Amino acid sequence: MSNAEELSNLEAKQKEWEDTTLKESLKRNPEGEIFTELGKQRLYTPKDVAHLDYLRDLGFPGEYPYTRGIHPTMYRSRLWGMAQYSGFGTPEDTNQRFKLLLDQGQTGVSLACDLPTQLGYDPDDALASSEVGVVGVSCPSLKEAEAIFDGIPLERISIRGSICHLHIVLWSMFMAVLEKQGGPLDRLSGTVHSDCLQEYLGRGAYIFPPPGAMRLALDFMEYGVKHLPRLSYIVNAYTIRESGGTLIQETAYAMATGIAFIQGALERGLSVDDIAPRLALNCAVHMNLFEEVAKFRTLRRLWARTLKERFGAKKPASIRLSIGPGTGGSTFMAQEPKNNIMRATIEALAAVLGGVTYLHVAAFDEAHATPSEESATLALRTQQIIAHESGVTEVVDPLGGSYYVEALTDQVEEGVTNYLQQIESRGGIIKAIESGWMSTEIATSAYKKQKEIEEGKRVIVGVNKFASDEKSAFEIQRPDPLVAEEMQQRVRKLREQRDNTKVQRSLEDLGKAVEGKENLVPFVLEAVKSYATVGEICTALRKVLGEYRGSAI
Repeated sequence: MSNAEELSNLEAKQKEWEDTTLKESLKRNPEGEIFTELGKQRLYTPKDVAHLDYLRDLGFPGEYPYTRGIHPTMYRSRLWGMAQYSGFGTPEDTNQRFKLLLDQGQTGVSLACDLPTQLGYDPDDALASSEVGVVGVSCPSLKEAEAIFDGIPLERISIRGSICHLHIVLWSMFMAVLEKQGGPLDRLSGTVHSDCLQEYLGRGAYIFPPPGAMRLALDFMEYGVKHLPRLSYIVNAYTIRESGGTLIQETAYAMATGIAFIQGALERGLSVDDIAPRLALNCAVHMNLFEEVAKFRTLRRLWARTLKERFGAKKPASIRLSIGPGTGGSTFMAQEPKNNIMRATIEALAAVLGGVTYLHVAAFDEAHATPSEESATLALRTQQIIAHESGVTEVVDPLGGSYYVEALTDQVEEGVTNYLQQIESRGGIIKAIESGWMSTEIATSAYKKQKEIEEGKRVIVGVNKFASDEKSAFEIQRPDPLVAEEMQQRVRKLREQRDNTKVQRSLEDLGKAVEGKENLVPFVLEAVKSYATVGEICTALRKVLGEYRGSAI
């Protein structure tokens, strides 16, 4: 019997099943309405994947198009990287937390900086006092970076730095710390949060207009390609999803921004094979397990095809996309917060089944405060239990071949491709942001989802269904109100003790360089080494690059 005959016979049998067994069942047990971002069929069978060509669309792990994973043996040989996003209070507080997590088996550190540091303000700035050390560590100068990594050799660990618009400053601090520790710069390892564009759509921690922010990002990428071989550069779609964007919007944003960075690098004379192997993706993992698995598989396949067919990439490393997501903080609820442990587990499992290369798991108390030692360790244990006890690491791409997963992967790819075309028809991701179109799209999606929750159509356990009045008792890590005062005193003392003539000279040199077209990394690095503060360096950049004022359509 031919394949066409088999499918025809299957279709007839399915119709018979629908008219008999299913029809009788629905009379007794009507189906409930399903609220997800993607439309779903009741049942998936071989006819839903009949169009797939195995070698063209799936392939083998470690080979084009990387649908089934970027390594041939995946987790059978090497587990994904595990690092909890950490940082709070003083540099010494964060140093202790990093040492705790590294002792507990974490394989790198992911540094959270407070809002003043992210936005280019020193702790003693009038705009900063209420936020110093709250959502991350206060790191206004090289002196604080030295304290954060005291006793932690940078050449032996991997770093993830979360600051975006001023990542050029933060990573210059890391370079300076490594030099002071006696390590060679080419040993600096980690992932740089280069994606300045997501700030305009997600968190809002932007400083400069898009052209200026892109210059800083591309300057650091270019410098890294030439001098820092162990760094990768993050496209951060996480905040798009966390701000209410759909899975399709999140994935299309990731592709569009990756394309923008590649095009910017090409305009600087770099080749696609210089920059593409260094690009990686950070995105969110939300609660619909199979949709998230399909998303990761789609991203690898779509990236591989785009890099090969559109940009002519030759190196295999250029078309292998490394994905390092984080579980969805916005899916964690303040009500019945220990339910978030289960949410974290499901989301982490989805990431692993989707074949990611790096993973951060949010702590269950993040809807209330900065994670405590207990909750941060429990989040790490969640990954370790999945890795060592669940059995999901024993087979490469264990969900591959599922009628549902393969059909869903195709469905996600089609939706992303269509949305990406909408972005490009508006001139690309930067134009889509500047016009206000993309932010309006995300806001509309967020409103629709919240409305479904408030109407009870989309169930959130412990919030709009099965809720209780019971209060959970657990330790909350509250910000220390004395941190701001201490950090203000430190930065004032620094200004008194440093060589201010050297500082002023380095800032003047930086200001002149910003007015020209030179790569700014050497100038920022020199300012950092002179112990110029984040606020002082950012002021020099603001004078030329300007400040962003949001627009709306």
